Amino acid sequence: MQRRHFLSLLAAASGAGLLPPAVRANVLVSGSAREMPPTSGRDAFVQWMRANRGEDPAYLAQRWERYQALLGHHDVWGERNIRGFLMTPREEFVTRANLERAYEWHYLDIGFGVTITGPHTVARMTSTIDVTPGEKVLEIGTGSGYQSAYLANLTGNVWTIEIIPALYARTRALYQSLIARGYSEYGAINTRNADGYFGWAEAAPFDKIIVTCGIDHVPPALLQQLKPNGIMVIPVGPPGAQHVLKIVKQTAADGSITVKRSDIYGGAIIPFVPFTKWEGGVFKGTHNF
Repeated sequence: MQRRHFLSLLAAASGAGLLPPAVRANVLVSGSAREMPPTSGRDAFVQWMRANRGEDPAYLAQRWERYQALLGHHDVWGERNIRGFLMTPREEFVTRANLERAYEWHYLDIGFGVTITGPHTVARMTSTIDVTPGEKVLEIGTGSGYQSAYLANLTGNVWTIEIIPALYARTRALYQSLIARGYSEYGAINTRNADGYFGWAEAAPFDKIIVTCGIDHVPPALLQQLKPNGIMVIPVGPPGAQHVLKIVKQTAADGSITVKRSDIYGGAIIPFVPFTKWEGGVFKGTHNF
């Protein structure tokens, strides 16, 4: 990235209130190093993260408490996914106005009419696709950047698409700022400003796909770009009344393909922002039929 473009992105992020008022200590252990922070207790976790990641102990304590809540509600499972949550500083991805609420259950406004998804939903959707190292993952709806940052702690191959140009620029600038501070794992995140309905054909196929905006059907291009036996999680349903589905694209011995669906919340409605449509350089409603 050219220096002039990088500085302009930083200015956009700073003006939006995302960058911290002062740069913290450089990260000593990147998420890509695969080291696991201690999970024996809050004090041990905070001490290790403070020493190895240079993060604020107040936010680390909040992250630990939310982790305990995730375990209690069965929203995160598996060592890799637990590590992904614990290593991702959610406080970096909310606006300054919401810093003290970074680890609350709720979705939080990030501007542009969209939100950062609540930590319980992010953790459950991420645990459901169960990313393993080396797998290729596509996210639709970059938003704040938190979901892809989480994914970058699971694999070195992440692609993410954001439809809103100004939000795309702000989040790309945030990633560059965090990389400069030592979060080298975010160098694995490939970003694009485009309509995610059509996926990212040049980078396909993907082992896993995660969609973070609601739609009333599964986009055909995304299903096509999913590898055989790949997994997608996507909120499907009418506006404000989606069910988060796990889609498994299965391939039989004869080469025929079937799609298996299951509801990761057992039928509960989980509302998401709409899957916006971009056509001819302008927004044109949503992709709902």
